[in-house]
Amino acid sequence: MSQSKKVRRLVLLSMFIGIEVVLTVTPLGFVPIGPINATTLHIPVIIISILLGVKEGAILGVIFGIFSILTSTFRPTAFSFCFSPFYSIGEIHGNFSSILIAMIPRICIGLGSGYLYKFLNKKISESFAITISAAAGSLINTILVMSGIWLFFGREYAATAGFAYETFLNVIKATIFTNGIIEAILAALISIAVIKALKAKGARV
Repeated sequence: MSQSKKVRRLVLLSMFIGIEVVLTVTPLGFVPIGPINATTLHIPVIIISILLGVKEGAILGVIFGIFSILTSTFRPTAFSFCFSPFYSIGEIHGNFSSILIAMIPRICIGLGSGYLYKFLNKKISESFAITISAAAGSLINTILVMSGIWLFFGREYAATAGFAYETFLNVIKATIFTNGIIEAILAALISIAVIKALKAKGARV
């Protein structure tokens, strides 16, 4: 790889790290769609994994995970114990499992989107490959986060949210088919628009 190409890749990665920061600290990270707030925080990870590859996608996923921990620590909500080992509410305490929930799904966004795009781009059109890979990356995040909460903090989360623990699987399904689907569509639309625009401007790496 030429030095100029390495520089372009580093600049692009740095730019999307900056975008992740902006989305984290501003309302742009959440888009109100009817009664639902769809997050956009995973989209830079998806875009970088498709543009640059799995390694860079995983790196940005790590940064997304770290921001999740910091946000849950310093701007906590009732459920921040799921993402921050430093936050407690009553007798419920975040712990090492909180780090796993914050980090692993976000890393898997980059891995899943990057590998899937690499596979699909050889078999179908680029636009369809981007669309499917972006939607899949978004759903990976939703499914893994909700599954992690159920596995490590199921009873605590249910008690805080005010529903019976026995119905948690139904809550996961409902989340996937509401927020999850909306976020997947949003991720696909934004990803294909941004990637096409960047490639049109010569951001091929």
